[in-house]
Amino acid sequence: MDSKANPRDHWEGSSRRAHAQYKACLAHILGSVDTPSDLRNSTAKIRFGQIKPYPAMKTSQICRLASLHTCLQVSSMYQIVPGAPGELQVTDGAHGSPRRKKLGHEGRPMVLAGVFGCLLVLAAVVAWCFYSVSLRKAQLLKTESLDLKKDGYIIRNHSGDIIFTMAFRSGTLDLDSCTKEGHILRCTRSDSGKLNFFIQTVQEKDTVMCYRIRWEELQNVYSVEHAMAHNDSHWYGGAETATQYWPIRIQGEEEPRPFITSDVYANRNAFGGILERYWVSSNATAIKINDSVPFHLGWSQKNRTFRFEARYQGSPFRPPAGQQAFPELSYRVCVGLDVTSIHKYMVRRYFPKPVKVPSPEVFKKPVWSTWALHKTAVTQEKLLKYAADITKHGFTCSHLELDDRYTTDYGEFDFDPQKFPNASGMFKKLLKDGFQVSLWTHPFINYDSINFGVAVEKGLLVREPSGELPALVRWWNGIGGILDFTNPEASKWFLAQLNTLKSRYNVTSFKFDAGETSYLPRQFSTLVPLSDPSTFTRRYTEMAIPFSSRAELRVGYQSQNISCFFRIIDRDSVWGYELGLKSIIPTVLTISILGYQFVLPDMIGGNAYPNHTAGWRNETNGLPDRELYIRWLELSAFMPAMQFSIPPWAYDNEVVQIARTFSELHESEVAPRVLELAGEVVSTGDPIIRPLWWIAKDDEAAFKIDSQFLIGDDLLVAPVLEPGKQERDIYLPAGHWKSKRGEYKGPMHLTDYPVDLDEIAYFKWVEK
Repeated sequence: MDSKANPRDHWEGSSRRAHAQYKACLAHILGSVDTPSDLRNSTAKIRFGQIKPYPAMKTSQICRLASLHTCLQVSSMYQIVPGAPGELQVTDGAHGSPRRKKLGHEGRPMVLAGVFGCLLVLAAVVAWCFYSVSLRKAQLLKTESLDLKKDGYIIRNHSGDIIFTMAFRSGTLDLDSCTKEGHILRCTRSDSGKLNFFIQTVQEKDTVMCYRIRWEELQNVYSVEHAMAHNDSHWYGGAETATQYWPIRIQGEEEPRPFITSDVYANRNAFGGILERYWVSSNATAIKINDSVPFHLGWSQKNRTFRFEARYQGSPFRPPAGQQAFPELSYRVCVGLDVTSIHKYMVRRYFPKPVKVPSPEVFKKPVWSTWALHKTAVTQEKLLKYAADITKHGFTCSHLELDDRYTTDYGEFDFDPQKFPNASGMFKKLLKDGFQVSLWTHPFINYDSINFGVAVEKGLLVREPSGELPALVRWWNGIGGILDFTNPEASKWFLAQLNTLKSRYNVTSFKFDAGETSYLPRQFSTLVPLSDPSTFTRRYTEMAIPFSSRAELRVGYQSQNISCFFRIIDRDSVWGYELGLKSIIPTVLTISILGYQFVLPDMIGGNAYPNHTAGWRNETNGLPDRELYIRWLELSAFMPAMQFSIPPWAYDNEVVQIARTFSELHESEVAPRVLELAGEVVSTGDPIIRPLWWIAKDDEAAFKIDSQFLIGDDLLVAPVLEPGKQERDIYLPAGHWKSKRGEYKGPMHLTDYPVDLDEIAYFKWVEK
């Protein structure tokens, strides 16, 4: 530099060059976006927090611009001003007055502080940019009521309360791969690779919002698992179980296991013979798992969650032909105004309905079965005496049910001549005496039956995986084959045998036993491959259709359209929740919620099995406890149908009189109302036997009661289910209720309401 040059001229030149560089940088940043000319030509407006993002301006450009201006602004606080040659002056700003002169090295801390301040501001700007991007992504992954996160999602109701929470247990979403297209949130990657994930919002009606969820792996992974939180609500549905509670209780830690039909009398930890992939909760939320899912269900008491898993490996589920074994978990969650309305919507949307009402006689008069009384020792003589005793003691009968072991071998379709020497004559006498007769049947053909060879030759049996040999199965009456009901020829052959029996002896109908997938071999093949083993159960239930007027099934899967009675699994003669008296109301309510309304609550007093009977003394006096029998009888009188086996006269005259009184009460008061409701089932699918919350939609007390029920909306029943009790506590929902002891205005709790041994508490709703 020329020592004679004016220092102020030198500073002004440097300032002009810096300003030109600033404008060039600014032009570079803003040049690619369409911004107003006054913003390009004025630096006064370019301050962090004042720049408003124009539609075409990207967040990164805003941040770069703000960072540039901030740094230049901080630098301007320490401008170099002209002074004597070799000296520095620092001002407080662009127009400040000169401060006293300092040595050059004393200004370094101020410069460093400026640089540090610039870095802090830059860091804040970067953080703001990331926050802005995250905020935009969060807004992208939200709908009006649903928030999607990488590890799950939540659903809110119209009030903004969280009512449904689902966590992704098997993987997390890569949110950068997620997009929103109209009402669909879609993601293409997870932490483990590619997938097809979407949530579609569907406004089904004004009061119902549904969400279709699908997580489909596009690679060979073990499973897909989601965990549904309990959310302090009460859940109902799923399956019949051995220990049945209402609402569902989450007890222990259970790894997901195949959700398929099983015999819960034989395997008490399994899911039962009647099940559906459907649950509804007290917070007006319902979930339906898709049929295509290889569905496994587990739970965690610790985490208060239900575990929904899709898995093929180590599972009885098989992918459809030509499809890779990549698991897919898909389901629909629907939210309504209250538990009753959302359940009604789901039933109408997803469950088939029966096409007709079974025989009114079965609703009115008791079924009398030989099973609990005689087991397999039944004979022609015992059957005729049983029928005579029914008439002698003044009871009515819809039909007489001849149960197990009337044939020589299992798999035959005619009477054992040793036990029934004159079957034709026996049937003629029974018909003459006014008795219709149904017969027990099953899908097994034991290897020692004459029909086993016939079935093998015709290819009627379920086969081993190779398809060459019939697969043998073990069931409670031996070893044999099981008919393949995916094979039209097997179904035709089975129905032909039943129709021959029906026409030869004038049989009225059949009791179809078994049918659970737990009686299929572990490895098997059928004519039509089964992706879902429970499809076998549905095919078996279709065999009852020609006899549906008085037919009886104990299994059901997507079988609500079959117009016959569905019997709950055999009960033990005990008081408790494990297949005992206390389990009847929870079980009937559960299968009613699943769409099976024509319920047969099994035999009064239970099956009197040894070591499973309260009051059991010995084989010669193997009767259920007397008090238990009476309380069971009273409850059954308010069910859709009654079924005796152990007769009242096996006890004493008082029991006979109580049984006669309640049989007459059932026929005169209960059956007419039940038949009226049965007619509505065909069009609505609404339950005949209803939980208290059906009419008390926001009543927390009603959500938890498992010892009372409704018949329709206007008859409330509260049986005694405890030994030694002649009183009980009763809850009455809102409304006016009348019993023989007076009138009451609910909601209210009745404490120690008197119920004598020969009574049951019931209340009729009355208008005021």
